[in-house]
Amino acid sequence: MTEDLTRRGFGLLTLAAGLALARPSWAQDSTGYANSQLLVDADALAARIAQQAAQSSGTGDGPVLIDVRPRADFDAGHIPGAQHLEPNAVVAGHSPVDGSLKPVAALETLLGALGVAADRQVVLYDDKGGFHAARMFWLLEYLGHRNVALLNGGYSAWTGAGHDASTKAVAHPPAVFHAAPSPRRYASAQDVLLQNDAPGGVLIDVRPTRMYEDGHIPWAVNVPWAQNLDDAARFRSAGDLLDHFARHGVSPDHNVILHCQVGLASAHSYVALRLLGFPRVRVYHRSWAEWGNDPSLPKVLS
Repeated sequence: MTEDLTRRGFGLLTLAAGLALARPSWAQDSTGYANSQLLVDADALAARIAQQAAQSSGTGDGPVLIDVRPRADFDAGHIPGAQHLEPNAVVAGHSPVDGSLKPVAALETLLGALGVAADRQVVLYDDKGGFHAARMFWLLEYLGHRNVALLNGGYSAWTGAGHDASTKAVAHPPAVFHAAPSPRRYASAQDVLLQNDAPGGVLIDVRPTRMYEDGHIPWAVNVPWAQNLDDAARFRSAGDLLDHFARHGVSPDHNVILHCQVGLASAHSYVALRLLGFPRVRVYHRSWAEWGNDPSLPKVLS
């Protein structure tokens, strides 16, 4: 009981500190998350888009909307003003490790073409509970962008709330994106090795339990990413998520590294922990695709 209260108390202190952060007035209202500005509600986003459209300047300072779904889904209907980005557009075409990212210079070009600049809010969405959009969220934070959010519930939340869809592609002016990669967001295999038995360190394998049991890093704790979501494919409340991670021995005072198979699902749990205000969270992006195929690295196999 004392341990649970201690974890809960630390979490609440983290939440209270995070709520003092500045957030856009149109971002999702506080739901107990320390960083509630990282999620956008469909109704609030619709109101912001309408406000931008009504501005006499025509362009305004509205968010850069990025639809991270397959092209056919985007063409069939998307949020008005959104730009399309293929889910795997950031993945290197030729790499010995599946899911590896393109070089930073190529990512700068890609993001600049979408109009992403340091002074612009970026809102990402998909229709997979944030599965693909979360990787872009993590990637933007890793590359130094400070103003990024997910549409909670994705495109389904948008249409479910009765908002209009568009099939029209809109041209947006390009921007210059300057990356400043942050080691606070990224972990390598060497970082994972160093964290073994490190005080306060915890490694989370977010893959489904079946995949974890087939093979995993010996000191990894299995906390499947899909458990971040409720039945409507929205992020669970702050209290639910704090309790959920605490049941797996993970609390905000830990130094957390997340991994999955190819760097997608781990980014989803990265978003969940960022929402909760965990101060030290990194993604081992090359994940099991690298670790599982390297005979020199320790592993548990079924």
